[in-house]
Amino acid sequence: MDLDPGLAALRPLGGFFVLHTEAAAEGTSEGAAEGASEGATAGPLPTLAQAYAAPSPDVAGNPLIFRVHKVANALRAPELRIAASVTQQGLAARLWSVTLGCAALYGGIPDLDARLLRWDPDGSAPDDLWLPGVRPLPGDAATLADTVLHGHLAPLATALRAHYRLAPGLLRGNAASALAGAARELDRWARRQGRTDAAARARSLAGELLAHPLLDGAGTLTGTAFRRRSCCLYYRVPGGGVCGDCCFPRPPRSSPRASSG
Repeated sequence: MDLDPGLAALRPLGGFFVLHTEAAAEGTSEGAAEGASEGATAGPLPTLAQAYAAPSPDVAGNPLIFRVHKVANALRAPELRIAASVTQQGLAARLWSVTLGCAALYGGIPDLDARLLRWDPDGSAPDDLWLPGVRPLPGDAATLADTVLHGHLAPLATALRAHYRLAPGLLRGNAASALAGAARELDRWARRQGRTDAAARARSLAGELLAHPLLDGAGTLTGTAFRRRSCCLYYRVPGGGVCGDCCFPRPPRSSPRASSG
């Protein structure tokens, strides 16, 4: 199946799987389309490449830092590095969901080059990402790895580590957890719809991607269940607990540094 310009096949999955495109916006009102290309932080939305490369350490001048502070305020996080971890995992989940969903349902993915894909650091799924046009790429594991791991998650990790104390193992675990979570949700949806082909495709791709050198060793996938070997630090927010795939069975009481690798 060829990619349609609006990526309509992703819409029934909702939330993290949906990606706004220029073609999809043509069916909205002028105001809605303008809102999709303009950020709440004023002006045209930055590309993710601009967000990854922004040198400013200030909230107003750096989209990534703006997002981390927004997440920190929402979670009442006691440390910005906790919000930075959640920010990275959330963006990873969006990117994996879109690419994995397209690969499973279409057999191909859109080109999500960081220089093209625009991001609203003040938005939430599915209103945070905007792709001007859809250029199809193959839907194999190698292309997904090149698009998401090398094209986005590697520069994102570099940018976050430049400002926050985040261990490489934590970021690798977040990326793997986001991938496994996207695959699990897609598998559930596809099975409910009788799309066993799409479910099998999602599981197969997830397995191949988790064996990639940038993710290998981050955790163990059994069926669609994933157990990571690091912690995202979410347990340290007020009222937070351990995630379903956390390496800890219960929130640890030891030094927070012990959970960051």
